[in-house]
Amino acid sequence: MSMVPHACAVHVSVVDLKNNSFTQNPKIFDQIRRNTNMLPSTPSSSSSAAAAADTNKERTCDVFLSFRGEDTRCSLVSHLYKDLCRKNIGTFIDSEKLQRGDEISESLLRAIQGSRISVIVFSKDYASSRWCLDELVKIMDCKKLKGHYFVVPVFYGVDPSDVRKQRGSFADAFAKHEENFKHDVEKVKSWRTALTSAADLSGWHSQVTR
Repeated sequence: MSMVPHACAVHVSVVDLKNNSFTQNPKIFDQIRRNTNMLPSTPSSSSSAAAAADTNKERTCDVFLSFRGEDTRCSLVSHLYKDLCRKNIGTFIDSEKLQRGDEISESLLRAIQGSRISVIVFSKDYASSRWCLDELVKIMDCKKLKGHYFVVPVFYGVDPSDVRKQRGSFADAFAKHEENFKHDVEKVKSWRTALTSAADLSGWHSQVTR
């Protein structure tokens, strides 16, 4: 696994996802585990103990997985979820993603808010899902507002620059969004901003072999 320079001084590790498994790429888990361990676990005062209790009450998982189910559910995401659980990293996966209604559910928003890390799996049709984009906006809001919140992008069969600049399949998706949401341009703008910000983060770019 090598680190390669990317635009905007971003570093993206190139991962050979043979058989769609992360098992042979422990640096991914090292990064996730290191970040989950960064929050203090032993409070030094009664006030900090109360704050820690509130934090633990709100926490629903260590890792939230954001993905486009039709692209990745039966391949990368299922393997990633199993590998994370095998390494005792509490992970939230939305098993009802394909049946969701028009709006992102409150339970999903709470899961994002209650996690320490979000792993975003960007795939070819990620941006075609408004629900994925709503998740992404919430994730990037958490990163901005919370003191300790980490976001790890995984570029699965897509170029990070296409995500950042909304090119290729991402451009096609936004052409439809701009037509469907012509009376809510701020929503579309927030999706674009979230994509650009997420793609500017250091992450993992898959080279898939089968």
